[in-house]
Amino acid sequence: MLSLFLASMEGTVVATAMPSIVGQLGGLSIYSWVFSIYMLTSTTTVPIYGKLSDLFGRKIIYIISMSIFLGGSVLCGQARSMEQLIIFRGIQGLGAGGVLPLAFIIIGQLFTLEQRANIQGLFSGVWGISAVIGPLIGGFLVDQVSWQWVFYINIIPGLLAIGLVWFAWKEAPHSAPARVNVDYGGAGLITVGTFALLLGLYNLGSPVGWWCLAASAIFLTTLIWVEMRVPDPILPLPLFRDRLFTVSILHGILAGITVFGSMAYIPLFAQAVLGTSATQAGLTLTPMSVSWTVASIFGSRLLMKIGYRTLAIVGMILLAAGTFFMAQITANSSWVSIMLFTSVMGIGMGLSIPAFLIAVQSTVKKSDLGAATSTLQFFRSIGGTLGVSILGAYLAINLPSRLMAAGIASATLSLNSLIDPLARASLSLAEPIRFALALTIANMFMIAFAAALAGLVVVFFAPPGMIAQLMQERASDQPTG
Repeated sequence: MLSLFLASMEGTVVATAMPSIVGQLGGLSIYSWVFSIYMLTSTTTVPIYGKLSDLFGRKIIYIISMSIFLGGSVLCGQARSMEQLIIFRGIQGLGAGGVLPLAFIIIGQLFTLEQRANIQGLFSGVWGISAVIGPLIGGFLVDQVSWQWVFYINIIPGLLAIGLVWFAWKEAPHSAPARVNVDYGGAGLITVGTFALLLGLYNLGSPVGWWCLAASAIFLTTLIWVEMRVPDPILPLPLFRDRLFTVSILHGILAGITVFGSMAYIPLFAQAVLGTSATQAGLTLTPMSVSWTVASIFGSRLLMKIGYRTLAIVGMILLAAGTFFMAQITANSSWVSIMLFTSVMGIGMGLSIPAFLIAVQSTVKKSDLGAATSTLQFFRSIGGTLGVSILGAYLAINLPSRLMAAGIASATLSLNSLIDPLARASLSLAEPIRFALALTIANMFMIAFAAALAGLVVVFFAPPGMIAQLMQERASDQPTG
């Protein structure tokens, strides 16, 4: 829980500190890459760590990934330029890509099914808690100490987590295959292909972006060809023949688009349209984080009583409902109503995400546990990145046209000044601009609503039944399958 908390909190803590970091190091034009490079490296390495843990054991791979994360944290605190910070954040993300999935994989290995439902809810709740206190910790450290401590704060909890896993966890003897076939080709293709995909999405609309997307399509197509021919693939392609696993993957992508795409622009709406302070804008997401945490805990306990499918359907209905309400917001909406709508979205995610994770972990073979868990998290992260990029592209394209319709030259208003916290703090929006921005963001939530509806439809294709029943069906299929 310590390690998961550190890795999941990193994004919110750094976001709070970025204005001070930019003020000292400069590089305002490239400051967004501090977030982008961390997401890129941590996302693309998730399946690699999962597969390596299947081959060499959970403990040693966990220790290595946490060590890389802490080493990157120290280097970030020592950065003397924005370029150095971006490079060191990439190293930090390389470690986080292993810490995140291994935390969940270890749960699946340590606990029985009945225990796992309860424990998984607590671990899922860590995400919500980190989102609540991350900005508070970051703000306190920047105001009272220095921005470097936003990174140094990871060291003591991280070392404690390493010590607990190394000395207190008695891992069962792990027998690696006599000949270990690490899929280096697949690892390289998935890294380069996903990197090109995310670069293309971040530069959508420019020639560079389209070239990156084309390159990504080539790399990822080649990846599938390679994975079908290697003896021990990094991506568990045979698992995609399982309906539960495939539905879980599609659900993770669509839910990620809905929630993580929305979360990136809710504070912008609160501050730029509703006129709240920066602190209030950040607190707008607190109800979502709290409701996500509570729903994860209680939903995991209901799992064995009502079934994972029912729980996921209820969760996606609530997620779609909350997103639909967000699509109705206007320039005259209240701050309280925004928090109410986002809390409904949080409940939906808290019910549906752990349901599929526990179902998949309980039905796959033990040898596929690491690959299956990390693949689920990988595609959910890809969904979040897709959501941020798609909604951002919509904002960049449609806001200038709405401003022109209102008789305002788009050249007089920089989109960066709306997103950049430094410039946004002093930006005074005229009424026509405020209404244009409100309408654009509301329409962005319609895109998120469409993704949530698609996710709800996908859930209905999940195999019905309780997890215990599914486990028995999988076991009976083993001899002939």
